[in-house]
Amino acid sequence: MAQSSSPTSGVAERYAGSLFELALQANSVASVEADLNRFETMLEGSADLSRLIRSPVFSSEDQAKAIAAIADRAGITGLTGNFLRVVAQNRRLFAVPGMIKAFRRIAAEHRGETAAEVTSAHALTPAQETELKAALKSVAGKDVAITVTVDPSLLGGLVVKIGSRQIDTSLKTKLNSLKLALKEVG
Repeated sequence: MAQSSSPTSGVAERYAGSLFELALQANSVASVEADLNRFETMLEGSADLSRLIRSPVFSSEDQAKAIAAIADRAGITGLTGNFLRVVAQNRRLFAVPGMIKAFRRIAAEHRGETAAEVTSAHALTPAQETELKAALKSVAGKDVAITVTVDPSLLGGLVVKIGSRQIDTSLKTKLNSLKLALKEVG
């Protein structure tokens, strides 16, 4: 499997791999994944939390105290809570988003699934998600676990990433291509 050359992705992969092994031993992969998803949602919804994990200004003690309080308040305890505390103490909070993605990918591979990141212009209904999973299963040849994010700037359509493949059917990309083609003509 190809690894990114970014030092952050290497850190994320190692931490995610360790967390997965611990979760597998504790038979709690699903609950750890749910806790990580909850933390990711909190991270995406809070500029302050995002600043806390990315800023080198905060000391490891400050980050550890803040993460402990946030995890306790959100009900993220046990293995995931301890993991976040260790990551904070080791000054690796900047890599948490990558760790979450890597953990999802490792867990999906363990279940015999392929992970796909889907970006859509609007939230997908459960029926649309089911239909998309079925379509992606026919392309990938195995079950597909999807993570959906919403980006209104796409205007319409989807951007699907499965491994190193990307399928971009967004209206934004089509309009940009048309704009480029019109510039070449005129």
